[in-house]
Amino acid sequence: MGLLSGKTALVTGASKGIGRAIAIKYAQEGANVAFTYLSNVEKGEALEKELSELGIKAKGYRSDASDFKAAEELINSVIGEFGTLDILINNAGVTRDNLLMRMSEEHWDEVININLKSCFNTVKAATRTMMKAKSGSIINITSVVGVKGNAGQANYAASKAGIIGFTKSVALELGSRNIRCNAVAPGFIETEMTAVLDEKTVQGWRDGIPMKRGGKPEEVADACVFLGSDMSTYISGQVVQVNGAMST
Repeated sequence: MGLLSGKTALVTGASKGIGRAIAIKYAQEGANVAFTYLSNVEKGEALEKELSELGIKAKGYRSDASDFKAAEELINSVIGEFGTLDILINNAGVTRDNLLMRMSEEHWDEVININLKSCFNTVKAATRTMMKAKSGSIINITSVVGVKGNAGQANYAASKAGIIGFTKSVALELGSRNIRCNAVAPGFIETEMTAVLDEKTVQGWRDGIPMKRGGKPEEVADACVFLGSDMSTYISGQVVQVNGAMST
């Protein structure tokens, strides 16, 4: 019996990196997993197969959570297919880094829509089902950058800080219905995205972290397992930082 046996979870943006690690950990802990991907159909299909082989029900949806109607259709499809939705994990996100003076309006809007508006869209669509069930755990993936800011990432930092304010508000609104809402803020996590960067730069980042290493996607996924499970039934409105003491 896993920590999430019998629960159904939806993970957005799960074809790679942190989202993929969350989906796999959830399946290993016995949850049925619905997940979304956008551009990489091949990776989405491969993940569905990999999750199913762990003996749980899994289904991938090609869906854009930043589109209000598409998010509503997604939640309805998941509930129709799985019969319930116990855990919602908002992980879909992009970066469009640039100095503020060079940042285009398009890159500002794109990051706010994909990272922040998607949380509003999916949570709004899932609320009715969770309220009826009088239970649910919503986990929004923010970032260390949303906590402390970062030069060259004004759009990303604003979207991730917005997620924190949104998370705390949802926790206050839905707490009386036994629905919990928390945020997980990863620090420097080593994924496919960081693997293509210059090793010297990456080592410089590692050296600046008190624990002297980058995090693994699985370490973020572990925090999400805890927050989705019955081990955290009185934890809500919190930001759990997974960053090796990078920001305390």
